[in-house]
Amino acid sequence: MKILGLLRHAKSDWGQRDKRDFDRGLNARGRKGAKIIGDHIREHGIAWDRVVASTAERVRLTLSEGLPELDVQWDERLYLAGTDTIMEVVRELGGDADTLLLSGHNPGFGDMLFDLVAPKNENALYDEAKVKFPTAAFAVFELDIEDWSDLRDGCGTLVHFARPRDFDAELGPEY
Repeated sequence: MKILGLLRHAKSDWGQRDKRDFDRGLNARGRKGAKIIGDHIREHGIAWDRVVASTAERVRLTLSEGLPELDVQWDERLYLAGTDTIMEVVRELGGDADTLLLSGHNPGFGDMLFDLVAPKNENALYDEAKVKFPTAAFAVFELDIEDWSDLRDGCGTLVHFARPRDFDAELGPEY
């Protein structure tokens, strides 16, 4: 069995209209959300053998604000990647790690739920996460594989799902 974590970047700063999408940072809400979810990830207790992340500025800042102690391998392929690319990165870079944390973007991360979880493995966490994989969401999958190269559709079960708003109501949806 392998453990895969997905951490979506925190809330980006749309006020930075003079920057390319790739270069946008985090707004104040995003910085707060990154710290809260980082604390939760540490408390959740998984020791991440390997961390691979998108090179986009908002991902870099999410990790530096929330999980500065992690040694991150940056991979430009994760910037706005679809599930095929995400799975390719996992198969290629998982190596001998038992636990792998990825940090990146939607819609790819949200779509991974649908690809990794077979209908027989759907549960209440899956039902909640499929509605929306919001900024700074953190999901953990148990994968029924022995090697990352065996990653395929339907091999996972979602065993944990958390959002910053679960720990601070002020970080809930803005209406």
